[in-house]
Formats: sequence, C-alpha cells, structure tokens
Amino acid sequence: MNINHETPAALEAILFACGGPVAFERLCEILGVSPEGLREAAAILKNKYQDDRENGIQLITVESAYQLCTKAYVAEYVKKALELRKAPPLSKASLEVLAIIAYNQPATRSFIEMVRGVDSSAIVASLVDKGLVAERGTLDAPGRPTLFGTTDAFLRCFGLESIDDLPKTELQMTGEQVAIDFTAEEAASGEPEEE
Repeated sequence: MNINHETPAALEAILFACGGPVAFERLCEILGVSPEGLREAAAILKNKYQDDRENGIQLITVESAYQLCTKAYVAEYVKKALELRKAPPLSKASLEVLAIIAYNQPATRSFIEMVRGVDSSAIVASLVDKGLVAERGTLDAPGRPTLFGTTDAFLRCFGLESIDDLPKTELQMTGEQVAIDFTAEEAASGEPEEE
C-alpha cells in the first residue's frame, strides 16, 4: 500500500512514543505500507527536520531501523531537563578496545588482550556498562569464552547506520599483535558527548 497524508505523522508519533529504534519491517506492518512507502514517509520527516533553526530533533537510521533523536546543538538543554550528569569522554584505552571489538566482532576478551598486550577486562566491563558493547554468546572452545560485539548505541554515538560504515583499515601483523593504521582520535571523530 502507498502512503497517505497521515503516514508521515503516524511514523513520527510511533517513533516518538517508542523512544528507541523501530525495525523497518515492524513499521511497514504497523503502518500498512510497502518498504518504498516507508522510505517515502521517512524522507518527508527528514526534510521536515532538516532546518536546524526550526527543529531540535532528527530522524536517523540505525541498522535496519528508524529512530528520532535530538540534534547535537540542543543536547545540553535536554541533559539539563533530564538532570543527567555529563559523563567524561571515552579514554584512549577505551577507544582502542572499542575499535578492536568493532573491527573484529565478535571478539573474546583474550583476543582483545592479545592485540593490546595488556589486561582489558575492566575496560570491556566499562564499555558493556555504557551500552556500547554487549555479550554476543560464547566461543565453542575450552572455557567457553564470552564473545563481545558492538550495539545499536555504538552506531548511534558514532553516527553510523551499520557496522559496514566503519572506516576501512589495513590490519598488519606485527609479531604477536595487530597494528591498526588509524589513531584513536580518528576512530572517535563521531565521539558522543555523553560517553
């Protein structure tokens, strides 16, 4: 079914009420539209939110889902309204672990430590607490080590639609470790203020 004049407004209301990402397939089912119709309604909303001076929200794509979120220029007002404390930015070590997981997921803690050459259990736990990394099962090996991967929150924080949008890198084996040819600062070009 094609969209009607209510479809963009209904999409906006659903995303506002849900607060988080809503899968494309689910939105098509709820709205009774084809994938093309959903993309058309989303384009209307994106156009509506385009002017920064007029709107404080935007429509973003995360994996195969849409979500409404605030624009960066009004984030401080939202934080004050919600009485959220400003969390410190991610440390260089945290960004390093996050990059290792993002580019090698699912990755075990022992793999991360092999790449870095130091214990990383506290950093992995911190990234899990922040919602940037999550457990993705266990490896079928002695001890059944936990596998870790990035989350939708990671994608949102770094402005990515999918993990395929990560900058391409060259991995080079250097003895026991893997060297990644970009700096932590480059990996954090979309670093979120709330982290």
